[in-house]
Amino acid sequence: MSAAPVAVAAAAPPGPLREFWGGFSANRGALIGLVVVLAVLALAAFAPWVAPYPPDLTNNAAFLRPPAWSAGGSWSYPLGTDAIGRDILSRLIHGGRLSLTIGIAVVAISIACGVVLGMVAGFARGALEIAIMRLMDIILTLPSLLLAIVIVAILGPGLMNAMLAVSVVVLPHYVRITRAAVITETARDYVTAARLSGAGLARLMFVEVLPNCAAPLIVQASLGVSTAILDAAALGFLGLGAQPPAPEWGTMLADAREFVLRAWWVVTFPGLMILVTVLAFNLLGDGLRDALDPKLKR
Repeated sequence: MSAAPVAVAAAAPPGPLREFWGGFSANRGALIGLVVVLAVLALAAFAPWVAPYPPDLTNNAAFLRPPAWSAGGSWSYPLGTDAIGRDILSRLIHGGRLSLTIGIAVVAISIACGVVLGMVAGFARGALEIAIMRLMDIILTLPSLLLAIVIVAILGPGLMNAMLAVSVVVLPHYVRITRAAVITETARDYVTAARLSGAGLARLMFVEVLPNCAAPLIVQASLGVSTAILDAAALGFLGLGAQPPAPEWGTMLADAREFVLRAWWVVTFPGLMILVTVLAFNLLGDGLRDALDPKLKR
């Protein structure tokens, strides 16, 4: 009597989202960065309801009040007040909304312009490619903060001009990444098949090639937010970015310069917020790189 054959079911391969999460969650630093980024985004989104006071509300009886756990502090102002009696905690929460808006807007502008220029350089080749890439090389040879200062000095100080200046500074990274990815993808068989089937240039660029260039751009975008926040804070510290009384973290540091020795909290807490937020975005970018790059998958 012959034994019945036993069918062995092959395990289904994990879906793309599950595979991505498996690679991302293997990096504990990336998970910590994701939690911190989500927390900062939530505080920024609900700032009017989370912050105990409006960011510009002053109290003439509470100038430079220390944090609640220090001598002379009060739980009415958990992180203390600044030189004109404004609650530092409230300004930090509202400042997160402004700083994150700057970072996300800068990355959006840079990606939009960088993808177009990189796609044109990757497909056109020849003199147009050389002109675009040499311009990007010139921008890269200049110190980023110095270039941003020069652009803001030409356009005039202000939040919008600071965002444009930082966008120009980080633009070459997206152009170079897009061009390199386009050159790699255009040599593949699916692009050749699309050309033979009669696909036009616009379809090749934005339908066939661009989706396959998204992974490195996503990683660069997550890292670019931290760079944009740092540069915007530096411009605000120099008085060229967001202007007072806007509760931007760099502007808060600039307002607190003369009180460094006698009121440490007015400098420490804005600096810590910049440090923690930038570090979180960098950790998140590292995790995205590990999850999206096939060469780095474990």
